[in-house]
Parts: sequence; C-alpha cells; structure tokens
Amino acid sequence: MKLRKMLVGLGAAALLLGACQSSASPAASGGAGGIGVAGLGKGLDIEVVTHGQSSDPFWSIFVNGTKQAAADTGATVNYSAPSGTTFDINQMNQLIDAAVGKKPAGLVVSIPDANAEGPHIKAAVAAGIPVISANSGSDVYQSLGILTHVGQNEEIAGEKAGALMKAAGVTNAICINQEVGNAGLDARCKGFATGLGGKSTVLAVTLSDQSGSQQKIAAALAADSTINGVMALGPTGAAPALAALQATNNTSVKLATFDLSKDVLTAIKAGSMLFAIDQQQWLQGYLPVDFLVYYHLYGVLPGGGQPILTGPGIVDKTNVDTVIANTGTTR
Repeated sequence: MKLRKMLVGLGAAALLLGACQSSASPAASGGAGGIGVAGLGKGLDIEVVTHGQSSDPFWSIFVNGTKQAAADTGATVNYSAPSGTTFDINQMNQLIDAAVGKKPAGLVVSIPDANAEGPHIKAAVAAGIPVISANSGSDVYQSLGILTHVGQNEEIAGEKAGALMKAAGVTNAICINQEVGNAGLDARCKGFATGLGGKSTVLAVTLSDQSGSQQKIAAALAADSTINGVMALGPTGAAPALAALQATNNTSVKLATFDLSKDVLTAIKAGSMLFAIDQQQWLQGYLPVDFLVYYHLYGVLPGGGQPILTGPGIVDKTNVDTVIANTGTTR
C-alpha cells in the first residue's frame, strides 16, 4: 500500500511538472489560463518556514529548489528558519506565526515536532491559508489539515538503510542521532533498526561540538568491539563518525549516512563510506511552491492528499560520479 501511494504521488507530480515545463499557449492548454507559462504566479506570495538554516549544506539545496520554483512561476517566495546551529522549535513557531500574519497565498512548513507546531499550523489553516508540509511531517500532516506532504517517509527510508547495511554484513550498529526528539530523525533510527534486524543502538551527539561527537563515537566503538556498522542521520553527523574511524585506522566498521554533502560524496567515491540515502531535497523545496501556485490558480493538487515521496534514493559507487556533477545545485 505504501509503495502504491508513492507511485501514485510521484506519477501525479511528474504530470504536473510536465505541464509546468510546457511551452503550450493558453489555447493549446485547453483554455486553462496558461498552464506552463512563466510568470503565471506573479503577485502570489509563498512563505516557507523550515527548521534547518539555509547556510546548512543540506538546506541550501532545498532553498535552491524554492528559488527555481519562484523563477519558474513568477511567485515571490520568502524563506525563513531559526537562527543558530541547534534545533529551536520555539523560534520556529514564532516564524510560522509571523508568516501567517502576512496572509500569504500559501505556506510551506517542515514539521519536526507536531505537538509543538500543531496549534500554529492549525491557525494558518483556520485563516484559510493553504499549507503544504515538506521534508518532515509525513506521518502527521493530514491530522493538521495540511493539503499534502512532499518529502521522504523517514521510517521507510530507515528500513532501506538497515536492509542495505544487513546485506553488507552488518549485525551490530550504532545510529547517530544529532537531534533526539526530532520526529523525523527518530523515525530514521527506528526504521534502521527494523531493516537491520540485528542490534542497533541510538547514540546521541551534539553537532555544535564536533570534537566531542568524534570522541563519543570513538568511545562507543572502543567499548564494544562487535559493532561493525555506523549509521549517521546527516552529513554533519557523518563527519565526526568518519573522523573517528580514520583516527583509529578502523576499516572493519561500515559507515553510511542519510543526505548528501561534498565530503559524503568524496567518501563514497573513495570507498570509506558505503552509501548515502538521498531524499532529493531540491524537489522538497521546488514542488510545494509549484503546487501552491497551481492550487491557488486552478484548485488542482496531485496525489489526492497522499504524500508525494521524493526518496529514498541510494547514492553509492555506481552512481556517485553523476551526483557529484550536480553538487551544490540540485544535489
């Protein structure tokens, strides 16, 4: 059932994207008012609020997607996120409230903490603002009145990562979680444990202290010599793990991560990292803006309210060169 939903959602998204890229005239488009004509969203303001900063390598690609959607549709896109380097749900809720106060044509929001964000998102819906969630929130968006979700089902992605680790011979792994309490990251570790089928232990780290994180990972590996796998939940979590393995010249432990960065791709190409789970965050930024413009203009929305899944994609030695060629733009 999950696979069917994914295929239906992606198929609908592909059809809509095809329409967006069409050069057909309004008449050729069946009098729909010019679907595919650049600038049809001019005058529409779309607010985007996420829990990750645009300076982060991951979120910078997401932002690239929103910018491209703005360029393609002519809509004005305003992006905001909590300042600082750590997850701040209170500041995020303030940004959501500020966005709602602008009465935009649409709101895109990530949902790392549904309990805390719920009332603020519901306020947007009650105000008549169309809302689409992106990146995190696939398990809760419907209960909040959100139109659809664009992103990766983190538990499914975690299961895939665990299955790949199992196939590589991993039987005992640690799952490095840099934001324990972030529902999306917690789901990744949960799915990973299911897919692995062996022993999996969550190791909490603080990414603002890279040296301390490296030491904590090294200590965990030293304390249990049977650990033969490390799963990071993002590039900033993979960095101290890779450093810990290299500092001890440990080549027996297999390392993998969620999400991409230049260092992650370099490690995959060099063979020091097994694979990365790619959720294609450029699409997570692009599609919601695109969908909201067309929803505002024509009332159309792909997927029938089901989530539009952008992952998991797998990046390993077989396709890493292609991905590297697009680093910093769409990957």
